[in-house]
Amino acid sequence: MNKKINWWQPQFGQEEQKLILQVLNDNYPNEGYYSSLFEQKIAKLVGAKYAIAVTSGTAAMFMSLKALGIADGDEVIVPDMTFIATANAVDMCSATPVLVDIDPNTLTIDPKAFKKAITSKTKAVIPVHVTGRAADMKTILTVAEEYEIYVIEDAAEAFMSKYKGKHLGRFGKTGCFSFSPNKIITTGQGGIIVTDDDELHVRLRELKDQGRPVRGTGGDDIHHSRGYNFKFTNLQAALGLGQLTYLDERMKRLVKTHEIYADRLSELDGIEVLLFDTGEEELPLWTDVLIENREKFIDHLKSLAIDCRKFWHPIHTQKPYKLSNNNFPNSTHLASKALWLPSAYTLVEDDINYVCDGIKSYFNDS
Repeated sequence: MNKKINWWQPQFGQEEQKLILQVLNDNYPNEGYYSSLFEQKIAKLVGAKYAIAVTSGTAAMFMSLKALGIADGDEVIVPDMTFIATANAVDMCSATPVLVDIDPNTLTIDPKAFKKAITSKTKAVIPVHVTGRAADMKTILTVAEEYEIYVIEDAAEAFMSKYKGKHLGRFGKTGCFSFSPNKIITTGQGGIIVTDDDELHVRLRELKDQGRPVRGTGGDDIHHSRGYNFKFTNLQAALGLGQLTYLDERMKRLVKTHEIYADRLSELDGIEVLLFDTGEEELPLWTDVLIENREKFIDHLKSLAIDCRKFWHPIHTQKPYKLSNNNFPNSTHLASKALWLPSAYTLVEDDINYVCDGIKSYFNDS
């Protein structure tokens, strides 16, 4: 095969171009009609009462915490193996992120570690649905209710993925999604918060726009409370609305890609494909695997023009949140083995089979 196999590759078409041109012709690139339309469509897709579009998934988590009153002196429990933004959102509230270990079978937060970490200062937990694979929400919600702890879902990688028939992001007080370029739809940067809570919705609107519960004029406005500027522009919304045109097709492609990997690599002893319950409509945004000697494996794939991506370093190993490895045996052990295989929705079955052949050749040559 002569072409490079990309790990991920965003794609844009005529629908986005047409909508962006409409925004430019309207001469109103700021937040407006298209932003609201995008919010309405996302809310309907996931079955939420409200959706609030913001500048990023990080902003979505920060605003959720802030709207719930999380502040200095409070603790928020966060899984150790996730993108650092989850912990940073807690820090933005001047609260303390409390890191806990992960479940080795799913790479999501370990419910037992979550419960063990609860103190009198714990006000919230942020389960992360890694790669679209659901955290154990049933247990997490039960524990959270027992200790009167807020649940804010980091569903940045889980848009349109479901758990027990319900969209991820719909179990906690809020669900936070990301539309960065490596997601199933992208608005360049951007995120969205979903909730069914009427009062929380109003507070989130205020936080998004300088304390105004409704879109202001920029001049003669009443500001009900402190707020910030996390507005989502019509230009971003136009891009997102166009991307939604291809959503069903992309979802089917990602599921098929994962099924090929799961089937063709299942016979290999040296690599473990982390599975999804696609029958229950879990959506694999990417296919992730665990493998020994990861660097050697990546070099082999590169020699075949196959791209992949390593998992994050555990947050406890990063300088701003540095802690001992002792409390994180699973994330410490697994992070160096975990990577994402090429999963771009632009790939076709021949591409995925080429990757599988390349992986098999690695083990045959070892």
